[in-house]
Amino acid sequence: MIPSITVVRMTGARHRAELPLLVLGPSLGTSATTLWGACATGLTDVFDVVAWDLPGHGHNRGVPEEPFTIAELATGVLRVVDDVLTERGEPRGSFFYAGDSVGGAVGLQLLLEAPDRVVAAALLCTGAQIGSEEMWTGRMSQVALSGTPVMVSSSAERWFGPGFVEREPERASALLHALSDAVDEGYVQVCGALAAYDVRDQLGRVRVPVLAVAGSVDVATPPDKLREIAEGVPDGRYVELEGVAHLAPAEAPEVVARLLREHFLGEMPRAEESAGMTVRREVLGDAHVDRAVAGTTDFTRDFQELITAYAWGEVWTRPGLDRRSRSMITLTALIARGHHEELAMHVRAALRNGLTVDEIKEVILQSAIYCGVPDANTAFRIASGVLVEEGLL
Repeated sequence: MIPSITVVRMTGARHRAELPLLVLGPSLGTSATTLWGACATGLTDVFDVVAWDLPGHGHNRGVPEEPFTIAELATGVLRVVDDVLTERGEPRGSFFYAGDSVGGAVGLQLLLEAPDRVVAAALLCTGAQIGSEEMWTGRMSQVALSGTPVMVSSSAERWFGPGFVEREPERASALLHALSDAVDEGYVQVCGALAAYDVRDQLGRVRVPVLAVAGSVDVATPPDKLREIAEGVPDGRYVELEGVAHLAPAEAPEVVARLLREHFLGEMPRAEESAGMTVRREVLGDAHVDRAVAGTTDFTRDFQELITAYAWGEVWTRPGLDRRSRSMITLTALIARGHHEELAMHVRAALRNGLTVDEIKEVILQSAIYCGVPDANTAFRIASGVLVEEGLL
């Protein structure tokens, strides 16, 4: 049975037909706006962006009476995308596609069933096969008995990387509310579709460029699932986001938006193309890095390139420590050496890397004993200012 799909416009009240169309797909239990809202703000200047809601999710309150497959779900999505394209004056035109989890599975199905329609795709936190039939059957029974609110606690553990709830409490709350608000029957039917979904042996048929984006701490669709896609399609690229779990568009919206722009439009990163610059942006944030790049002169350029190549491209990318640990060490070293001019920047980086407010406090307390009380006193003052600005104190 072909389910009914609801489209959510992310670029305002009307379509911007002068821009290429980008279609965004959701994860199970989320809505288009809660999952993609923050990320879409970094895309609407170059795309006409629409997203879609699963049956029983978000703005789509309708649930078909009969079960459906991922292939039928993809057909339903293609139907509403055709409606959008017709409104734009492009009946049966082409579009770009990005989807997370089940939205990524639908994207893969579109690449197989409508290869002439999708220009390129980004598949995030998904797989050519997700979970097991037994797992989905168990979840279906659980939700049928107790409703979607029973999934909130376990989903909070699966969905978010370390520190995300503390950094973005409103976004996390909105996502979990969307889950508890989902219609039980709709959630169950999507689980049933995923239970039977497996296109691992068909990846070689995909003929368009595919970006596979994994979260390094995603337990629902581990990085190996995305590597399988990137290696299985003829034109695949793999990217792994450090400290991100299952909802990459919500957890790392700026990074995901930049990756989509680069993959779909061929935009190069705003600074030099390098692993070091990518990590530097992920840890310190675009705003800080953009200011540093903009302030670079002929006199300081060699130093900026040295920092990017060796600090961020060599040390911060080494596999021996995770970024949380590196942030703890960096905070301690800055406090010990009295480098207060960089401490605020690295307190923000520590939050981005998953440290909680309490963990930052413990690092400074530990530093008070081993580095000195005056240094720790100054560190508490600087850190407090950052945490107040971030709305965490």
